[in-house]
Amino acid sequence: MKYLSEYRDAALAQELLKEIKAIVTKPWTLMEVCGGQTHSLVKNGILKMLPEQITMVHGPGCPVCVTPIHIIDEAIELSQKPHMIMCSFGDMLRVPGTKISLLEAKANGADVRIVYSPLEAVKIAQENPDREVVFFAVGFETTAPANALSVVQAAKQNVKNYSILASHVLVPPAMEAILSDPETTVNAFLAAGHVCTIMGYNEYDPIAEKYKVPIVVTGFEPIDLLQGIYMAVKQLENGEAKVENQYIRYVQREGNIRAQQTIDEVFAVSDREWRGIGTIPKSGWEVNEAYRKFDARRKFNLVEEISEDNTTCIAGEIMKGKKKPFDCPHFGKDCTPERPLGSPMVSSEGACAAYYHFSQAEALPS
Repeated sequence: MKYLSEYRDAALAQELLKEIKAIVTKPWTLMEVCGGQTHSLVKNGILKMLPEQITMVHGPGCPVCVTPIHIIDEAIELSQKPHMIMCSFGDMLRVPGTKISLLEAKANGADVRIVYSPLEAVKIAQENPDREVVFFAVGFETTAPANALSVVQAAKQNVKNYSILASHVLVPPAMEAILSDPETTVNAFLAAGHVCTIMGYNEYDPIAEKYKVPIVVTGFEPIDLLQGIYMAVKQLENGEAKVENQYIRYVQREGNIRAQQTIDEVFAVSDREWRGIGTIPKSGWEVNEAYRKFDARRKFNLVEEISEDNTTCIAGEIMKGKKKPFDCPHFGKDCTPERPLGSPMVSSEGACAAYYHFSQAEALPS
């Protein structure tokens, strides 16, 4: 197929659904890792069209959702410092911290700006040499190259008033954490295509082999996801467990080498806390020693404080695939996009937001 519209073809989708129904004989639970995949599954009604033997559960692939509350608090603390400009992608502004969100900090007078690229934040720093500029660098492997590049550019251009507050997380360790949970029901994964565009998928081979689970790299259009589900179910029915690539129009096994080199230049692997899940060893990136002067934590001597998650939010259970958004008693009542109790209702990739906007007939409580 050559054009994007072909990946939304309704007739082809129905054919794929028939093929899935023809091969499935047992109950299987598949987890799509990425929140973008979740939104596509819900928005396009795929969850309701799949045969009853197939259960889709939603993984921790929403970067906003897994950013721990203490890092949100750090961003808010920085935003309130004198002569500070805090730059962030828009999704992060409404995520609740311990007391307030970045949006509320902005309403209270903090200079918080929405940008669409970290390089915009570097430009803002150049235009405001008498002020400090921090970019809230949140994301999976997908956004890491651009965030790293902003640091490289700031260093080359001697922009001394620029730094990043890094909260980068990595997909493979999270998948292992889910599979290591004795309560997991996940039989196969749909891996995130955009992450694999950067990193390739060599890292997934040991996971598939160790845990005996199929892993299929997929895109985000309806046909991508249905093909990915078909490939995963076919493996399960045949007793196979290997890594396959459905997203061949973008993903190569080795990934984007130049992007990986930029990441490696700026970041070092570290342990990382995931909101609602806990600390996963070697599951994140932090600014390395060579670029430490661009690390906001070091530059402003931030002290990590323990912050308690909102215990009424079941984000962790949802992102581990143990519960669905409508299993939460607060869904659509006390927790809405306008008044979120947790980040999955805020983010454009959050599972709760997807169900709220696109699956209300099924999900909203009566």
